[in-house]
Amino acid sequence: MDLATLQPAPGSHHRKKIVGRGVGSGHGRHATRGMKGQRSRRGDSKMIGFEGGQMPLLRRIPKRGFTPPFPTRYQVFNVQDLETLFKADSEVNPEVLVSEGVMKRDLPLKILGQGALKKALKVSAQAFSASAKAKIEKAGGTAITLK
Repeated sequence: MDLATLQPAPGSHHRKKIVGRGVGSGHGRHATRGMKGQRSRRGDSKMIGFEGGQMPLLRRIPKRGFTPPFPTRYQVFNVQDLETLFKADSEVNPEVLVSEGVMKRDLPLKILGQGALKKALKVSAQAFSASAKAKIEKAGGTAITLK
């Protein structure tokens, strides 16, 4: 037995339905579309969500909120990551993180406050959460916001 001799089990595959190839094929004349009506006509491909003229569900339900067209995306790090990656009194900035191979993208850096920080670090980033800034300063470090 090898891959060239494999076959599906008998009866497990059905022949593809071939429509519109004459009366003798068994699927001729109306080509399984019925007699008349919207779905029997040529070019019948309605837009997604079309409900036959009824107001579509997507337009019936209420819309809430707003999504900004160009949101600011950040590369995020938690203070617990800084705790494990750096020694006490180290300087942390985007260039250092890229050189360490931890930060891969050219996105602005944001420091978030998950975890604990016991080392005094000098952290420079484009944005800080309030809890992250408080934890860095409580540990004896400084949080510098870059432009």
